[in-house]
Amino acid sequence: MSFIETITHPWPWYVAGSIVGLTVPTLLIIGNKTFGISSSLRHICAACIPANLPFFKYEWKKEIWNLLFVLGIFLGGVLASHFLSNPVPIEIHPKLVAELQGYGISNFNNLIPVDILNWHALFSLRGFILIVVGGFMVGFGTRYAGGCTSGHAIMGLSTLQWPSLVATCCFMIGGIIMANFILPLILAL
Repeated sequence: MSFIETITHPWPWYVAGSIVGLTVPTLLIIGNKTFGISSSLRHICAACIPANLPFFKYEWKKEIWNLLFVLGIFLGGVLASHFLSNPVPIEIHPKLVAELQGYGISNFNNLIPVDILNWHALFSLRGFILIVVGGFMVGFGTRYAGGCTSGHAIMGLSTLQWPSLVATCCFMIGGIIMANFILPLILAL
């Protein structure tokens, strides 16, 4: 097996999970930094918005490493999608295919169904709810919870933070409710 074939093949969960898990102690040891992605939006806003707003009045330049981390995630995703795309078709359970086809989703060539997440779909009621309203709810929930899933579930739980346990339980309950009850209603629009 060539190097390209090796890296385009999905890695086992225990390899990828270990790498993510080692991020926490590495950040704590190197500079007493915490792992999280959602705070980077606050740093960007603090850099661009005048400092007379109290929420953005802090030393955001000390957190520049976080912005570079997020930039690295973005660039890594772009490079991976361009150079490391998996030529093997995505396998979907036949029952899920039948259910999704009932909602008008028939293109299974990508990880994200282009039938519902594209510029044309944005101007439909279903697309507006999924993309705009859903994006707003995720952003609001992230700030309201004081962090995102990576900050709470990875960093917060590993450092035994009680608020992170509560937030992670709420993320999981909300995800189950959304996937099983609310999303089918939205897709049926």
